[in-house]
Amino acid sequence: MDIRTTVERARRLKQLHAQYQPLVLPTVWDVWSARTAAAAGFAALTIGSHPLADSRGAEDQEGQTFEEVLAAVRPIIAAVDIPVSVDLEAGYGQQPADLVAGLTEVGGVGLNVEDTVHSEGGRVRSTQEHASYIAGLRAAADDAGIPVWINGRTDLFIHTQDPAGVLDEAIERLRAMAQAGADSVYPVRIQDNDELLTAVVDAVGVPVNSTAHPVKHDLERFRRLGVGRITYGPLLQMAATDAIKEMLGPWAP
Repeated sequence: MDIRTTVERARRLKQLHAQYQPLVLPTVWDVWSARTAAAAGFAALTIGSHPLADSRGAEDQEGQTFEEVLAAVRPIIAAVDIPVSVDLEAGYGQQPADLVAGLTEVGGVGLNVEDTVHSEGGRVRSTQEHASYIAGLRAAADDAGIPVWINGRTDLFIHTQDPAGVLDEAIERLRAMAQAGADSVYPVRIQDNDELLTAVVDAVGVPVNSTAHPVKHDLERFRRLGVGRITYGPLLQMAATDAIKEMLGPWAP
């Protein structure tokens, strides 16, 4: 994609985050789903690692190489005229500069990066290690002259049976990400807990991303809680799967 178009889309994505509270980014996985979401009126999209992997018969959690992911997302990004962010998991073992270069070369203008390193046995990066990785991403984007939107994700709430017990550590981690250059932060797996979501929103100074289900959740609730950004993870694809099964059921032998 032309660099000028990429820069323009990156700037547009930043504007959209300021314009909408929250900004809803439907999570897509192929050209059809991207075009469908764009035609529904959405101004930006995100490509999720889980639904992308499922659509390609691959495993989530870095079951594809970075090169395979780039080859898969290139036609999706090219198929729409709106900004597209890409879930890049923990970075596929890439150096931050290489991750940003690959993303922007295919036209991506935002990224999600998590602190669970699947290629290394699922270990969780320390707070400082993850913040340093994000700082490297920010520096690389600045050097390229492209204001890539960085969504810093923590999986601490996934890795515990007591989410409230890791709240302070999660907030510390989210703040460190923001200080390192993350434009938004993403505490996964607390979308149904008003108390935890509110605590996180009140504690950080950048938009907080929440997962949402397109049918089971209510946009107004997230707005009331102060959530700044919504993505669907694999839940849009799962909802579509449920609808397709229901439609096909009566036709099955």
